[in-house]
Amino acid sequence: MAFTAIIIILLWVFQISLLESFYRSIKTQEIQSTADSIISQMQEKELTVMQVESVLAQAADETQMSILLSDNTGQWAVLQKSSPTSFLERLTWIDRAQIYMETENIGGSYLFSTNNGEGQPENMVYVRNFADKNGSKRMIILNTGITPVGSTVETLKIQLWYLTAVMIVLALLLALLIARRISAPIRQINESAKTLATGEYDLEVEDRGFREIAELSSTLRYAAGELSKVEQLRRDLIANVSHDLRTPLTMIEGYSEVMRDIPGENTPENVQIIIDETHRLTTLVNDMLDLSKLQAGVIPLERSVFNLTESIREIMARYDKMADFSFRFEAGEEVYVNADEVKISQVVYNLVNNAVNYTGADKTVRVCQKVRENVVRVEVIDSGEGIEPDKLQDIWERYYKIDKSHKRAQVGSGLGLSIVKSILDLHGGRYGVQSELGKGSAFWFELPRVYPKEQKQEK
Repeated sequence: MAFTAIIIILLWVFQISLLESFYRSIKTQEIQSTADSIISQMQEKELTVMQVESVLAQAADETQMSILLSDNTGQWAVLQKSSPTSFLERLTWIDRAQIYMETENIGGSYLFSTNNGEGQPENMVYVRNFADKNGSKRMIILNTGITPVGSTVETLKIQLWYLTAVMIVLALLLALLIARRISAPIRQINESAKTLATGEYDLEVEDRGFREIAELSSTLRYAAGELSKVEQLRRDLIANVSHDLRTPLTMIEGYSEVMRDIPGENTPENVQIIIDETHRLTTLVNDMLDLSKLQAGVIPLERSVFNLTESIREIMARYDKMADFSFRFEAGEEVYVNADEVKISQVVYNLVNNAVNYTGADKTVRVCQKVRENVVRVEVIDSGEGIEPDKLQDIWERYYKIDKSHKRAQVGSGLGLSIVKSILDLHGGRYGVQSELGKGSAFWFELPRVYPKEQKQEK
């Protein structure tokens, strides 16, 4: 309605209040441009009297103006009339000479209006002094009638009253239509958002209305799905952590009670079990703290250039001491990277621990280092049952629950892959997993290769 009111006000202002001003402005521009056109033709080339008469006649017919061309003395003149009652024909040579002198005194051009008498239309007159092609002083006078706009204004007023009524009605109808098409979907989205705030994530929001509203509905539905997923993962985390905490606590409590109540059970073996379960609890808590700090970005990277190949080789040497497991490290050359050595070692440890927990009956874990152009790729391969394709993306999530079809980890906290993901994200490295059911999995990560100064000199 406000927009319609502005349009109606503008129509009244321009069509009624400013109509006469616009009309006079247009007539002024028309009479001046006609004079400029005639003068430019006479200044460009020398014209005969017949040619001058032809130019004036053509201009008078096109513009419906009366045109008088005279010299500075007023004794020579050519007149073309657009109406039989033009006042220009009543000008004597003395009048023309006087008009020339007056125009010359005020700068060479003069625009004014005259009235031939009561009941007669008003005339607009434009006088211009100039020199033609030969340098002769000339004067041109143009006369055009000013049509009264009073009757036109009254007609427009009546039309505008009707137009105002019609536009108000149409504006009301349009407002109601737009309100129904816009506000109804927005109300639905608003109610859905309130429902989402209560923890109900199963929303039914229709993609209807304008494109922006449909996109908003789609975004709200997507957000509800993601929140539902996070809520489920949060519950899984609580279940997993509760289980991981309960098991060592139960063991510690049980062995402590045995050592307290049963004579002779205070043995080094029982004490070692309590110590091992305490270490398991410490590992779980530390992993959770490390993961939270990594994802919060409060742990800075301490980058340095180090021998990645040698670092992996040392890690694998420690694993070689585990009985019943076979560890193989395959590397074709020594590779250096610019990264946080401690955190990259933590990545390798977590990937190898994961492979140990899920490898197959041959209990073999392979670590392969491959170099392609200026990128080094490290793969940790096990021979376990593999991972279902629809779960490959979820295994990196912080709250992802380990599938029950897989056996649970014997060591570690179960948060290893989330820690791997966070560390590699901080380094800007690529990572992923390739897995096939029944054939094992290959977890990999990539880092840019660098060359120490001595290697650069050799190259």
